[in-house]
Amino acid sequence: MSDKIYSYGKQIIEDDDIAVVVETLKGDWLTQGPSVSKFEEVLSKQLGTKYCTVTANGTASLHLMAIGLGWQPNEVIITSPITFLASANCAMYVNSIPDFADINPITYTIDPLEVEKRLHFHKKKNRKVRAIVGVDFAGHPCDWSALKEIADLNNLQLINDHCHAIGSVYNGDSHFASKYADAVNLSFHPVKHLTSGEGGAIVTRHEWLDKKVKILRTHGMTKDPALLSRYDGLWYYEMVELGFNYRITDFQCALGVSQLAKLNRFLDARKKIAMYYDKAFSSDHRFVIPEVQQGCTHAYHIYALRIKFSELKISKKIFFERLRSKRIFCQVHYIPVHLQPYYRTHFGFNEGDYPIAEQFYSEEVSIPCYPGLSETDLEYIVETIRAEAV
Repeated sequence: MSDKIYSYGKQIIEDDDIAVVVETLKGDWLTQGPSVSKFEEVLSKQLGTKYCTVTANGTASLHLMAIGLGWQPNEVIITSPITFLASANCAMYVNSIPDFADINPITYTIDPLEVEKRLHFHKKKNRKVRAIVGVDFAGHPCDWSALKEIADLNNLQLINDHCHAIGSVYNGDSHFASKYADAVNLSFHPVKHLTSGEGGAIVTRHEWLDKKVKILRTHGMTKDPALLSRYDGLWYYEMVELGFNYRITDFQCALGVSQLAKLNRFLDARKKIAMYYDKAFSSDHRFVIPEVQQGCTHAYHIYALRIKFSELKISKKIFFERLRSKRIFCQVHYIPVHLQPYYRTHFGFNEGDYPIAEQFYSEEVSIPCYPGLSETDLEYIVETIRAEAV
């Protein structure tokens, strides 16, 4: 019997990736060197814009965005309840108020109609809503055209938490993320499409925002003569903002550049896996496969299979335990953020507040989806899931 473990996601590191990291480690720069600017350059090209700042991780990027975009205390930031904690936590980092709009039941992304309902709610309470943080969940784009229209009509900032969806397409446009949003967040955690170990990025079409977050990334320090109050010499710098140490290393960026060159191959592999799962599960009433909206291309960071546990004898908890005993390590994306104890205690959220998100959570199972899975692997995963979902 094989002892192979199937996680929901996994990095693919090849010999040439290792070689560029070793080369960088042997060079003169371990941090703040040429690989950082190179990674920013290729990411900008990938997303079709001029400006990119790479950071220590995606959460750091969201924090810097919140400061750079000028979010203020008690302003409301609306995001999806089906996301990682950081998409909402970033509002609290600057003393703004996180809020949620329920998800679309087909795409699992934030529903523009629900956003409008939340805007109306906050308007009646005389609260200022500052921004919408859309999350391209699992790799499927939000309805960015509708979100952009809402943002423009209400003078709101629009942020794309794009960590799941690099390489996706919306309305036939592969550069949609930077086109619609004021700022785009990326993550290079090992389970993402490409990895730098840890790492994140802020991509934007706004030069002023890029300059701001680059200063904030490095303790709020600058050597830019235009920003200095005086100039004492080549060594001279000034702290002009209260910043952070959110820098990323050169060897991480070298890995990121190498990985980005393989993105299309990685995406193709994920799509083939998704097609296999679609075919395997689509005709079985126990399962709901993810749908892809017309004009969109799904990046399949996650294959979000829904299982109708309410119609089965097995609970979701026992189902996970049985799959784990057979070396299939699934995950759930995500526990709705509003149900977290901190959010209940500090903001008064309760079960039932976002029923579509909560129903989705009760059914969602993220099954293994990453390059390197063979057809034999996929057969085993499908057969095991079918056998246990009873």
